[in-house]
Amino acid sequence: MSDTRLPDTGAAAAAALRAGGAVILPNPSPLTYVVAATAPGAVNDAKGRPTGQEVALWVHDDAVWSDLGPQLALAPAALRTAFALLREERVTLLVPVRPDARPSPWTGPALRDGHLLLFGAHWSPLSALLTDFPHLYVSSANRTGQPPADTAARATAMFGPGIPVVDADALRHPGTPHAATTMLRIGSGGELAHVRRGAQDRAHGPDPEVYLAHLRAAHGGG
Repeated sequence: MSDTRLPDTGAAAAAALRAGGAVILPNPSPLTYVVAATAPGAVNDAKGRPTGQEVALWVHDDAVWSDLGPQLALAPAALRTAFALLREERVTLLVPVRPDARPSPWTGPALRDGHLLLFGAHWSPLSALLTDFPHLYVSSANRTGQPPADTAARATAMFGPGIPVVDADALRHPGTPHAATTMLRIGSGGELAHVRRGAQDRAHGPDPEVYLAHLRAAHGGG
């Protein structure tokens, strides 16, 4: 199904984001919905987990990616590979930070052992909503102990009426099994490692190395 504009422009979601609250937003199949906010604590509170737990940066804005580039310990080719993995493969990616870098304050909640946890999907139906919010934190749309929501109705049932849900089920594939994103780690020279199974690697069988080989052939990396 081709990308198009959402039938609902997400006015309630935009208002919630401006107020510092959490919202539930869609991704294209086979990814699940996500919970996003301009403050990391709002994401964690919505999920029912500790307020200070790490959350991913949603790098959907090209200018934000350009700003992050000098902070990342990636060779030029590895930087291009990382961008392709974020935009085209829509994985969650752990990216090394330069030891001498002075990270932007908003990146702190996404730091894990010298790596930034990044999500970079830019699905065109969400463009109008996301334009005004270049700095977002994001996590799978689930409360602790529950699977991520794969439909708007499940998201509403899980999170309740107090958190706006942008319904894009009509643009997704209801018969497709959905899952949270695959998580990878990229090294300074572009080396790829598999961290967590997810929607993207599932089609490549049980051995993560098969998926990594596919990515190396498509995007480079070691």
